[in-house]
Amino acid sequence: MANDLAQAPEGPARSTAGFGGLLGRVRESETIGTVAWPLLSTFVFLAVWQWISKSGTVNEIILPAPTDIASALREIVEQPFFWEATWVTAQEALIGFAAGVLAAWILGTLIGLFRIFSLAFYPLIVMFQITPRVALAPVFLTWFGFGIASKIVMAATICFFPVLVNVVLGMQGVSKDARTLMRSFGASRWEEYRKLMLPSSLPAIFASLKVAVALALIGAIVAEFVGASEGMGVLLRQFSFQLLIAEGFAVLVALSIMGLIFFGLTVLLESRVIFWRGRT
Repeated sequence: MANDLAQAPEGPARSTAGFGGLLGRVRESETIGTVAWPLLSTFVFLAVWQWISKSGTVNEIILPAPTDIASALREIVEQPFFWEATWVTAQEALIGFAAGVLAAWILGTLIGLFRIFSLAFYPLIVMFQITPRVALAPVFLTWFGFGIASKIVMAATICFFPVLVNVVLGMQGVSKDARTLMRSFGASRWEEYRKLMLPSSLPAIFASLKVAVALALIGAIVAEFVGASEGMGVLLRQFSFQLLIAEGFAVLVALSIMGLIFFGLTVLLESRVIFWRGRT
């Protein structure tokens, strides 16, 4: 009887250990699948693309093979002009992104806190947003010149509205009961914003930042297309005019990598700022 009692707890312990091991294997399998499936689909896509190009189904001037694009990318990254253009475009996108986000955050906060700002500015902002951005590029070029300033303004303008909308929606989505409770404890409007409304709206804001960081890069490239003497948009235009299609695709690949880096940095910042999300 004593032996039975001594051995009784081992059954649940073994069961728990077995369940934990099974759960660990399931998570490991999910992690492998998360990496394996994108790699497999990318490999299949590139293989089909390579075959279409090299088999003559599509002329290589229209659609160069991935191997040709990789070779062109390897050649242009060795040239100083490529890194100079990359640095210019990165500056335009990042500064424009920061300026657009800051302006959207300030104005969105005022609109979310004070109804008078919503009545006064929101219709004008919506009217400005529905104006095609490509149509504004020549205007900005006239106002700010052919330098980096017009590209920064264009990038800031494109990424401004998504952030503004999410700031306003995030603040308006805060529970009215929670706001009433804070006021009942004597919290000031600043304390209510800092301790309740801002943390509650951060998930929505960061969702818009992931979109805005890509839009800022698009805005910089569009502005360079319209008028610029340096930047990756200028490289794309020059390669297209010279029918160096593989080199043009190589620049597009480099732009994609730059966009992925910007997006990854935004996700990393989100994980550091909204640290409580990982605890659930």
